[in-house]
Amino acid sequence: MPTLWNKGTQATKLVEEFTVCGDRQLDMALAEYDVIGSKAHIKMLENIGLLDAGELALLDNGLDEILARIKEGRFVLEDDVEDIHSQVELLLTRRLGDIGKKIHSGRSRNDQVLVDIKLFLRDELRTFRQEILDLFGVLQELSEKYKDVLLPGYTHEQIAMPSSFGMWFGAYAESLAEDMYMVAGAYKVVDCNPLGSAAGYGNSFPLDRAMTTKELGFETLDFNSIAAQLSRGKCEKAVASALGGVALTLGKFAADCCMYMCPNFGFISFPSELTTGSSIMPHKKNPDVWEIMRGHCNRIMACENEISMLCGNLHQGYHREFQLLKDVLFPAFDEIISCLTLCDFMLQHIRINRDILADPKYDYLFTVEDVNRLVLQ
Repeated sequence: MPTLWNKGTQATKLVEEFTVCGDRQLDMALAEYDVIGSKAHIKMLENIGLLDAGELALLDNGLDEILARIKEGRFVLEDDVEDIHSQVELLLTRRLGDIGKKIHSGRSRNDQVLVDIKLFLRDELRTFRQEILDLFGVLQELSEKYKDVLLPGYTHEQIAMPSSFGMWFGAYAESLAEDMYMVAGAYKVVDCNPLGSAAGYGNSFPLDRAMTTKELGFETLDFNSIAAQLSRGKCEKAVASALGGVALTLGKFAADCCMYMCPNFGFISFPSELTTGSSIMPHKKNPDVWEIMRGHCNRIMACENEISMLCGNLHQGYHREFQLLKDVLFPAFDEIISCLTLCDFMLQHIRINRDILADPKYDYLFTVEDVNRLVLQ
C-alpha cells in the first residue's frame, strides 16, 4: 500500500498491518465529514485567490458527488488506498485530473484528521443528547404515573425507609439532567475549528480561518496552531467523560432493575419475551438485557481512563498513538446509544408491583416516621 510518507522503501507487511490496525474500517465513519471539511476548505482557497471560480465549481461538484455516494452506501475504501482522505482525493483526481489534488493545498493530514474528528464528535454528541432527552421524558412520565406507589428504600442493602416508584424514576431523570452538563461541556470543547493549523505550526498561505470556522458551523477556532494539535486526545477525553457520566447513571439503573426483578424482591417485572430462560430451569426469567447494559456501561466508563493512559505521557505535536483513540471512543458511542435505546424500550413494558408493603418483612419500614412523630409531639 503506498503511503504519503513513503521514503522509497516498502514497509514489510507485518509492520504495515501492525501500524494500520483497524483504522481503515473506523475511518469510514469520517468519510462524510472529510468531504464537508474539504468543501469548506476549497471555498476559502478560492476566496484568497488560490483557486479560481471555475476550479472551485468543478471541485465542489465533484465533492458533492462523493458525498452522495457516501450517503447512499456506495463509497468504498479501495484496497490499495491508504486512508479515507486519500480516497476522496483520488476520486477527485480521477474525475478532474490535477485539479483534484488542489484540495490539499494549505493543509496537512493532521488538521484534516482533526477537523473530521471534531465534526464527527459534534454530530455524535447531538444524537447522544437527543437519546438522553428521550429517556429523560420516559422516566419523568413514569415518575408521575407511579408517584403514589410505595417502594421500600434500602441502605447497605438493608430495609431502611419508605420511598416511592415516583421518586425512583424521578431520581434517574434528574441524574440524567445533571449528566447533560457534562455533555454540554464536551460539546464546547469539541466545537473549535482546527482547520488551517496544518501539522501544528501553521503555514505560509494566507488562509482565512475565520471563514472556514463559519462555513463549518464551529462556535470558534483553535487560535494557536499548537493548541489545535494539543486538542487531539483532550477532545476525546472530554467526550469520554460525558459518555461515562451517563453510563454511570444508566449502569446504576440497570443494577437496580436486576435486583428489583429478583423474586426475593419482586418489585418490578417484564413480559417473558423481554427476559431469558435457563437450559435446565424452566421457571427462570433472567434480566439479561439489564445485565448486558450494566456491563456495557462499565466498559464505557473505562474509556476515559484508557484515553488518559494513551495520551498522558505524550509531548505536544502529533503521535501515531492518536490513531488508537478512534478504536476506544467510536465503539463507545454505539454502545451507549444502544443502551439508551434499550432502556427506553424496556421501560415501555415495565410492570410495577403495587402491593410490595403487604409483605410483613416491611413492617419496620415506618419506624423512623414513628420516632419522628413522637419527637414532634
